[in-house]
Amino acid sequence: MSKTYKFPLRRLPRHLHVRQYTSAAANPVPAAPAVLHDLDHLDSGELAPTPRVYHAFITACAQSKNLDDARKIHAHLASSRFAGDAFLDNSLIHLYCKCGSVVEAHKVFDKMRNKDMVSWTSLIAGYAQNDMPAEAIGLLPGMLKGRFKPNGFTFASLLKAVGAYADSGIGGQIHALAVKCDWHEDVYVGSALLDMYARCGKMDMATAVFDKLDSKNGVSWNALISGFARKGDGETALMVFAEMQRNGFEATHFTYSSIFSALAGIGALEQGKWVHAHMIKSRQKLTAFVGNTMLDMYAKSGSMIDARKVFERVLNKDLVTWNSMLTAFAQYGLGKEAVSHFEEMRKSGIYLNQISFLCILTACSHGGLVKEGKHYFDMIKEYNLEPEIEHYVTVVDLLGRAGLLNYALVFIFKMPMEPTAAVWGALLAACRMHKNAKVGQFAADHVFQLDPDDSGPPVLLYNIYASTGHWDAAARVRKMMKATGVKKEPACSWVEIENSVHMFVANDDTHPRAEEIYKMWDEISMKIRKEGYVPDMDYVLLHVDEQEREANLQYHSEKIALAFALIQMPAGATIRIMKNIRICGDCHSAFKYISKVFEREIVVRDTNRFHHFSNGFCSCGDYW
Repeated sequence: MSKTYKFPLRRLPRHLHVRQYTSAAANPVPAAPAVLHDLDHLDSGELAPTPRVYHAFITACAQSKNLDDARKIHAHLASSRFAGDAFLDNSLIHLYCKCGSVVEAHKVFDKMRNKDMVSWTSLIAGYAQNDMPAEAIGLLPGMLKGRFKPNGFTFASLLKAVGAYADSGIGGQIHALAVKCDWHEDVYVGSALLDMYARCGKMDMATAVFDKLDSKNGVSWNALISGFARKGDGETALMVFAEMQRNGFEATHFTYSSIFSALAGIGALEQGKWVHAHMIKSRQKLTAFVGNTMLDMYAKSGSMIDARKVFERVLNKDLVTWNSMLTAFAQYGLGKEAVSHFEEMRKSGIYLNQISFLCILTACSHGGLVKEGKHYFDMIKEYNLEPEIEHYVTVVDLLGRAGLLNYALVFIFKMPMEPTAAVWGALLAACRMHKNAKVGQFAADHVFQLDPDDSGPPVLLYNIYASTGHWDAAARVRKMMKATGVKKEPACSWVEIENSVHMFVANDDTHPRAEEIYKMWDEISMKIRKEGYVPDMDYVLLHVDEQEREANLQYHSEKIALAFALIQMPAGATIRIMKNIRICGDCHSAFKYISKVFEREIVVRDTNRFHHFSNGFCSCGDYW
């Protein structure tokens, strides 16, 4: 009959409980969830301490991820006759890594008398899983020097680390080693390889690895889709998704999240609705993980109605869900709605973070809510948070948009840290809005000094001088831009019609239906002029005569895109246009008239925000 043992061991936490067992042989140790109660039975002699018993406690603690308990179990084990057992040491390495203390795992590793393949792999995996990629990769030379051959799990962990490190050079070397060790065709290593290349932005290599996999699984398909999504290639991500379906692989929440994220980047509403319908048919629940990206997709595709519906339907909303909706309100300039949403967040018990405050400050800035913005900026410290530079940038933008340029300057001078180029850039942009050349030049000088390679500020300064008629000063800026190689980004707009995207630039005559488009715009122009539209010449930034100024104004890219949409789309359909720079004031005015005369809802997404035109009004209230 097996005996019970009593050792002068250190006391273990009372809440870790094991039911009464006289020995490991007589009574098998239960599964991990059952042993997470009390280890005092080891001290009292009710349970014989064996490697299997210790391993059960370690497994249970690894599931709870309680670092204090891990340290107590380690101390208890270190005082026992099983101290130094290779199997238990490897278990301890795994335990500490699961509890987030890789440093303590490494200490266990360093004290091992005989390091084996399991210990090397466990430590590499621990570093990779705890976002310490350099440390994980740094273990490989020592492992190879000790003549240990990496296995599939080792390669998968190393490739995960390289992906986080985003170094395709190192990744290529590990890829070559995987080929040498004959692990490259393993489905899990192969999936890790293509995920690594995708995270490094090498989608050609990721696709090549994917194509060579003999046995593809859901992980490999998802890795490829998320790679294209991360690259901003929504169209290809959608094609891979469709191919995945044809090959009989079911989409997971991870798949849908990646697809919605990709489609949000290109504002592809119709494709997004198709994927949403596919998800409904698969009967998957709308959890926060996928709901957050779906909400973002609808908002960035110009459909606030759908974004709000998704927010209401998301199960177990988390902080990201609330912040995503807050961001949507900010992008549409719905300041009052954003404030109401923010207060609801506070009442719901959601603990606000830095992003929450950045979102509400942005919403106040876009909505002209200066008083509210100041209030929320002062509130940041109430949540034991410190304002970051992005919060200061947004407050400068808030004051500047409201025309309070002097207040914005004072705010900058009182900042507790040195103002960055972004801070001065926000002031410069406000000077462009309010045509203040004096303060604009002052702000521009600081930006030029802090970030001489940014092409945006010189263009803004030129626009300030040109819009105020200071053509000599504008010419000097233009000369400086030419000397330093600064070029203004050409404006372009695009519109999605029947799953096809049509892109236009100013004065574009390359479209197959260009003649018809220009004829349509002339008709539009004639009708809205009768309703009171007058071209605003302040937005022609060229020193030319009046007739030529008006001609340059009439064929901006967004106007051409709108004319094409009116030709192609059925009556009553909402028109959604994307633009790569800020919409100009004249186009904004014209679109208000068009929405009324043609009885159309028009949504324009530019680099700053959304404008929803309806019945002669814009959601921004002419404040943007």
